[in-house]
Amino acid sequence: MPHPAPFLATFRSVLSYHLYRRGGDQSLRSFTCSSFEMGSNSPPGPGCREWYPVRQLLGYPGHEFILIILHQPIRDPCLFGDLWSKAETKIAADGGANRIYDLSQRVAREKGTAGTPEPFTDLDTIIGDLDSLTDQTRQYFSHSRIIREREQESTDFAKAVNLARKESPGRDIICMGGLGGRVDQGLSQLHHLYLFQKSPTYADGRMYLVSGDSLSFILKGGVRHRIRVREPALDVADTFRRVSRDPFAKHVGIIPVGEPAVISTKGFEWDVRDWDTAFGYRMSTSNHVLPDSEVVEVQADKDVLFTIALKQVSND
Repeated sequence: MPHPAPFLATFRSVLSYHLYRRGGDQSLRSFTCSSFEMGSNSPPGPGCREWYPVRQLLGYPGHEFILIILHQPIRDPCLFGDLWSKAETKIAADGGANRIYDLSQRVAREKGTAGTPEPFTDLDTIIGDLDSLTDQTRQYFSHSRIIREREQESTDFAKAVNLARKESPGRDIICMGGLGGRVDQGLSQLHHLYLFQKSPTYADGRMYLVSGDSLSFILKGGVRHRIRVREPALDVADTFRRVSRDPFAKHVGIIPVGEPAVISTKGFEWDVRDWDTAFGYRMSTSNHVLPDSEVVEVQADKDVLFTIALKQVSND
């Protein structure tokens, strides 16, 4: 098992408090989408949100997505290839195009693809202030649309998301980045994930941050969320090298963003009910999905970040 990425290790050691592992009254005895009573601290919100992250990664009908590539190393080429093959639109945030170019050259060398079409050339758009874009990358993607936005009040990440939302309103977005580099860059990615998921009904489309280690997304407060983490009956094409019916490992974090939250859960090794969580107090990190759980459930009175580990497999 590879060592955790530096950002995640720092994030857990500095900012988190160990999951409060009490049994008894902390365990949920009855938790369904139609009937679940929160305690007095957190009134139930209307309805229930269903999540199908496996189908999202597969680009299943009804789960089409725009892929945004950030200026971070692509540490899982197979996962990237799966997402690239299913993305409806592909947008690189400035230096993200360099990362695609670097990967294309690596694939060409390793696979000996001389005389065959170069990989990953069908990038739709490169957008940003373009201060990171190299000449080689610009030439490689000469058929792609290149948009220079010199405005410095927003990041290249934000410019890419704004473009996607403008041209494809309501479409889901998967951002290919990584939390394994500098801590400030990792926090910036989480900040943007939260910033661009403001609608309580996800009217603007759902947004995901994926790396070689994990998938993360925002669960809006006041609503019950059912997250289908395994789909054993799903039909998955043989062309997928990384995404499967069961792509997730057991580790999960449910982290408050913006303000303290009160959470209740079902389907985890350490379920909680009406459990206060906040930075500087305690946080639910390194919880485990139960081996027989196909669906896990979370309710919080305020927005929380849900992050689940991806199984580590060979990229050969």
